[in-house]
Amino acid sequence: MATYVDEAIWEWRGRRWCHLTADSEDELHALAAQLGLVRQWFQSKPGRPWSDHYDLPEEIRAQAIACGAQPLTTREMARRQAHLRASHRVAGD
Repeated sequence: MATYVDEAIWEWRGRRWCHLTADSEDELHALAAQLGLVRQWFQSKPGRPWSDHYDLPEEIRAQAIACGAQPLTTREMARRQAHLRASHRVAGD
């Protein structure tokens, strides 16, 4: 089990943001709490667990990595999410 953080390339409100994801929702919430993120910031869509994430400001990204999150490029994160989505569809058939 692991947590992941991609590159902070998304600009919003004068800051750069990245995505924090994990192999399990429990791991994701545990790291988010450790980083001081508010649970209401969790983003999830019913029936789409591969999209579960927190948006993380760039200045907290290094802290997430120091806490054990694996850094991924944006492309690596996209491949991971696509694999999870494909796996979910196969399991749901």
